[in-house]
This record gives sequence, structure tokens and C-alpha cells, in this order.
Amino acid sequence: MPISSTLSSPSLPSHFFPFDPPHAAPRLTVPSSSSPAAAAAAAAADRFRALAIKKSGFLSVIDRAMEEEEYRRARAEVRRKGVDVEGYLIEGVSVGGHETCVVVPSLNSAFDIGRCPAKAVHQDFLFITHAHLDHIGGLPMYLATRGLYNLKPPTVFVPPCIKEDVEKLLQIHRTMSQVELKVELVALDVGETYEIRNDLVVRPFRTRHVIPSQGYVIYSVRNKLKKQYAHLKGTQIKKLKLSGVQITDTILSPEVAFTGDTMSDFIIEPRNADALRAKILITEATFLDEENDINHAREHGHMHLFEIMEHAQWFRNKAILLTHFSSRYYTEDIRLAVSKLQPKLSSKVVALTEGFRSVYN
Repeated sequence: MPISSTLSSPSLPSHFFPFDPPHAAPRLTVPSSSSPAAAAAAAAADRFRALAIKKSGFLSVIDRAMEEEEYRRARAEVRRKGVDVEGYLIEGVSVGGHETCVVVPSLNSAFDIGRCPAKAVHQDFLFITHAHLDHIGGLPMYLATRGLYNLKPPTVFVPPCIKEDVEKLLQIHRTMSQVELKVELVALDVGETYEIRNDLVVRPFRTRHVIPSQGYVIYSVRNKLKKQYAHLKGTQIKKLKLSGVQITDTILSPEVAFTGDTMSDFIIEPRNADALRAKILITEATFLDEENDINHAREHGHMHLFEIMEHAQWFRNKAILLTHFSSRYYTEDIRLAVSKLQPKLSSKVVALTEGFRSVYN
């Protein structure tokens, strides 16, 4: 049936226009005569329609502005460098199979060195968890760049079982590049303690990967007056101290723990309690979805996000920074997966997404 015939059909009310656009202003029924009243009514209808169109246009501008602001915020979140957790700024990149280097500037420390990001160069302490290239490949460049900048030789900690091979690797680079690559290379075993500052010490802990690996806990150190001397006055305490009496206990508080690549087995290892009560735990969650399940993660020596959910009761940390996601994921995939954790867990979990693709790029 022709459109004109449809519009003139007596079965439809005179104010019904089936082909108006969805958001068009409503039409008003006006008298059919040419009287002044009809003209006034027609004019009023025109003014109403014009006002509605103007208002509709104004709202669409607001909608566009809101969408653009949301887009800008999302872009800013994608571009944001580092995260602030529990008083620590933590920077770096950790993309599974590509590179991992996590930097904590206030501790003057970096964990692993897959490709030597610029921020890592100025950290005097470097902790290597294992010998996969995406975690140690940037070591020669790290040393060479520090030499270029005339920085003091750094202290690099490695699992004892790889120290000899690391020395061979560095010697090859020295021979090829004719550069000194100065370094203090320390083989630090699980359970041993090393003082990195007068108020900081580090201890390795056992992790489980497809090759030998270990994590590290950095502790703050403080001295606390022993209970038996708490009732004494200052002058009395001073006399005891001058006489050589040990009047304080040394208190170690786990601040930051870093696992590197690991299966979830480290969580139920009794000797790893300090890693699970550190103020901040930096650990991995390589896989996030059901397509790459827990068995797949374990076959490759990694941890699945589902396992973190399963073991939620063991985490006494104030914050958990998840790293080492597979490169198959987008930033938005990672954040969505983290948001689905149990409320008590998700409230303290942060994802390090630097280096990942985003739908906003």
C-alpha cells in the first residue's frame, strides 16, 4: 500500500505518524479549519516541536561529552604507569613469556630483568628468581647501562644453582663487547638472610616452576625495647646500654614479597608464611579463563587465577599485585577477571597491566 494512503487512512488517529523517527518530538492534533484558533494552535505546535528538537539536540551533546569523558578516563587508565599500594609505588612490566621486571623505587630494588626497562637501571639491588630469558635476559644490558652512567656496581641476587652459569654468561658478554660489566653477584639460598640496608633485609623462599626458582621477601628491621626493661626510666636504660647489655629485640616485618613464576604449591608451603603475610605480595596469574584451565597452567609451571580464588583464605597480605598475565589477554580482560574475585579478595587485589593491549588503543 502506498505511504500516502497509509497516512490518510481513516482508521488511524490524526495525531499518529508511524514513520516519525524514534526520538522525534510528538505531533499535536490541531483543528482542521482555517480559524485564528487553528492558526494559533498550529503555531504553538510548531514552537513545541522546535523546542523538543532543540532539547533533544542538547541532550545528545551531553551524551557525547559523557562518552568522550569515559573514553578519556579509560585511555588514562591504560596509559597509567605503575600502581600505588600500601605506601609503595610499584612500576614495571610483566607479560608472560615476553618480559618481567618489577621495580620498587623506595626499596631501591628491582625483581627480575627480562628486557631492562629504563626505570630498573637506577635500582642498586636486583633479585633474579630463575633463569628463563624473559626474567634474566636483560641482565647484561642492565650492567652495561649502569656502567655507561657511571653508577656504582649493583648487587645482583641469584639462586645458588645458577650463579656459575650467570658468571659464564657475563664473561661471554665482557669478551664480546669489551665492557667490564661490574657487579657484585650474590648466591642467596632459601632461608638465608642478607642485609641490603640498615633497616632492610632480604630472604629467599621456595617457589615451584618448571626449572629451579625462588621468591624473595624484603623485611623492614626495627629494634624494640625488651619487655623486662619497659618499666625503667630513660637514664636507667641508657646505663644498661652503655654497659653492653642487649636491651632490644630485633623485629622483622615482611614488607614486600615477590614470587616470580610459580605454581600454586608455594601457597601451602608452611615455610612460606612470611610471603603470605607480607604487606604486599607480588605474584603471578598467567591464565584467567576456562579455556586455559588449571591443568594447563600447572603443565607450564604457572598459576591460574582460579587457584588464587581457591586459596583465598591463606592470603593475609594487605595487598596482592598480580603479574605475568598471558599476552593473549587485553587489559580489559584482566580487569574484568580480577573484578570477579571474592569481595574480600578483590578489595586488595591490583593488576599490573603495563605492556598489555587495550581496546582503547
